[in-house]
This record gives sequence, structure tokens and C-alpha cells, in this order.
Amino acid sequence: MTDPSLDEPALLQRAATGDSDAFGALVQPHLALFFNGINRILGNEADSQDALQDALMNMHRDLPRFEGRSRFSSWGYKVCLNSALMTRRNRVRIQDRERPEPLALGSFDERGHHLEPSHSPEWQVEAQAHHLIEKQEMRECIMKALDELPDSQRLVFVLKDLEDWATEDIAQHLQLSTATVRQRLHRSRVLLQARLRTFVLGGHP
Repeated sequence: MTDPSLDEPALLQRAATGDSDAFGALVQPHLALFFNGINRILGNEADSQDALQDALMNMHRDLPRFEGRSRFSSWGYKVCLNSALMTRRNRVRIQDRERPEPLALGSFDERGHHLEPSHSPEWQVEAQAHHLIEKQEMRECIMKALDELPDSQRLVFVLKDLEDWATEDIAQHLQLSTATVRQRLHRSRVLLQARLRTFVLGGHP
């Protein structure tokens, strides 16, 4: 049984050696913060609970490498956000695989008569197929570019440009200055724009 009077450094030391009671005492005061941060990204309580459990397991595993340069809550919060982003990315990929193909509306001749697919002009069929391929390739390009961003830049980009957080809120939650947030956001946008420009010009990554 862990002594409830132990302070955070003592709990960190014990938890890093595998003391599960110490780890529980360490994370307990921050569980609401961790869950709320995850839920703001996922917006789904069940997914957020799963992501929180994954984050706690990652914290427990990586705790021996925690050097104490920031507060435990700040470090743990970043682990939680990474877990949320990973869950969100996996959820998007599953949805993409399960999403049915859009219904074909068919083609019409100059008199407004419906043309059966077999009678549709060949160039229209090719154009539709090309459009679908381009949309899929664009989506894959964006996902690859996001995956290539360093964690610090990806977090800032997702929270700002995808989740519409205020710069000041991002700075507060990640324990950064607003200038650092803007710098990381700029770098992430430059990389993504470069990747997308490569795609538009015809050179697929």
C-alpha cells in the first residue's frame, strides 16, 4: 500500500520501478484533465475512455524515461493527446474503408433521356474513375504528410487547424509560449503545403 503522504517526486520514483499503487496515486489527480483533453479531440466518450487506457499504459511503460524536465501532468497530457490523435487517425481510416462508394447518378443525352451505364460516353466513365482515384490519392497524401510531422508539430496542427482551438488554449495545455505554438504551426503548414504541391504537380510522394 502506497503511503498517501508521499509527494510527486517520491511517487514518480516508485512508479518508475514498477509500483502500480504509486502509479495509480500519481495519475489519479490528473485523470479528469487527461480525459477532457482526449475527449475534446475525439468527441466520443467510449473512444475517449479507450484512448485514455492506451495513454495510461504508454505512460506506465515510458515512465522510467521521464526526466522530470516538465511537470508530470504536462508530460502525461501530451501522451494523452498523442493517444487521442492515433485513435482519431485509426477511426478515420476505418471509416474510409467502410464508406460505400457514392451512388452513380448516371448520364443523360442532349434531350434529357437517361443513358444506361453501358451507353454512357466512354470519356465520362474515364473522367469519373479518374476523379475518384484523385480524391483517394489526395486523402492518402494528406494522411502521409500528417504522419511525417514530428509529434510536436502534428499536435499543434491538429488542435489548431482541425479542432479549431485558440492559440492561447494550445499554449496553455501544452505548456508552451504562444510564439512557439505559432512557430510549430507555421512549420507544419509549410511541410503539408509542400507535400500537397508535389501531388498537384503530378509527383506523388
